[in-house]
Amino acid sequence: MKFIVYDNAQEFERKIEPILLENEDVFSLFFGVLQAIKAGNYENPFMATIEEDGKVLALFQMTPPHPLNLIFVEENRMEEVMDVFIKNMVELKINFGSIISLKPWAYKIAKKWELKTGMTHQLLMDQGVYRLNKVNETLEHSPGTWRYAEELDSSLIEKWFNLFENDTGLPISPIDNVNKRVARFLKEREVFLWEDKGKIVSMTKKSRPTKNGVTVSMVFTPQEERNKGYARTLVTAVSRELLKDFDFCVLYTDMMNPTSNKIYREIGYERIADSVHLGFEKDK
Repeated sequence: MKFIVYDNAQEFERKIEPILLENEDVFSLFFGVLQAIKAGNYENPFMATIEEDGKVLALFQMTPPHPLNLIFVEENRMEEVMDVFIKNMVELKINFGSIISLKPWAYKIAKKWELKTGMTHQLLMDQGVYRLNKVNETLEHSPGTWRYAEELDSSLIEKWFNLFENDTGLPISPIDNVNKRVARFLKEREVFLWEDKGKIVSMTKKSRPTKNGVTVSMVFTPQEERNKGYARTLVTAVSRELLKDFDFCVLYTDMMNPTSNKIYREIGYERIADSVHLGFEKDK
């Protein structure tokens, strides 16, 4: 059983793409981030597999400072595959502060990592993975219209970017980093805004396109505009627009937020998997 680290994203993709395509919706985060790595949007990405006789048993991906994403292929061999993973991560001194994976996989690897390193894990986000094939057209819409964000909107989007991070418990990105990311979002026409009577009241964006799907992310409405249905109406409109070019949409939700989960189900999203984001810290 070999632990193989890749430094070429195209070569990595050729090796693992058949696995990702088998569950393209569930593995959309991994697949979509890989497309961004290929486009040069991340520095120093980590890409690795565990293989035996040319067969991939597990795959790993990390774009620091984001979490390490783990996928295991054969459930009946997970224990020994995880042991190989941990042994090599320690020997190669590859550090990670958090992991994201399907819930049973994440907790198993966290327990083994704790035993090996003495670090403890904490739950950062309990996530639901949702898929949409068709929008529910019977929903009542909030007043207003959607449009693509433009360069003139950049300062507002930058502000809302950090507020979104704060709302979701993510680390707050430095403003220089936010400026660069928002500039790229706008260049790629990825951000959608909802306007009511000339005022921008909600935003979302498309992320991580894969071969057949795309993710809806960063759904945000400022505090003073909440509970008016703007986010639901915007996500509905954007999802409908994206389905013109993709077979399905995917989004991740915080399972501790019953309101957002209810909204997405009303739009037509169906829960397809349970994911979890776990952080690690040294015992004090």
